[in-house]
Amino acid sequence: MKFIAKAISRFKGEEGNVESSLVLLPLLMLFLIAIELIVATNLRNSDFALAQADATQRAISGEVRASDEVLELDSPDPFMHMKVLISHRSHSLPQLVPGLIALLGGRAVVEVNGAAIMENIN
Repeated sequence: MKFIAKAISRFKGEEGNVESSLVLLPLLMLFLIAIELIVATNLRNSDFALAQADATQRAISGEVRASDEVLELDSPDPFMHMKVLISHRSHSLPQLVPGLIALLGGRAVVEVNGAAIMENIN
């Protein structure tokens, strides 16, 4: 009977709560920061692929939007006039750790560019 009462009193004790919180809270923050970096990197890569595909499609068709830039390149060949279409794309990032990006001095936006050579339309 004494053994059972002693075991129950040990389970009711508060020992170890402070130590576990000192370990678990920084570990949780580190985990959330790592996940946020992974999500941001994957969103940037997917947005870059979409921006590049969009620029390529519009460069072939000759469609130019107001947000696009068209650069004309000088060529020594008088018959070869080249134009480069640059498209812009931006996407907001989810924030798993509130205020982390503002604390580091950044913005929660991914901005990518896609570039393609425009086809000559005769």
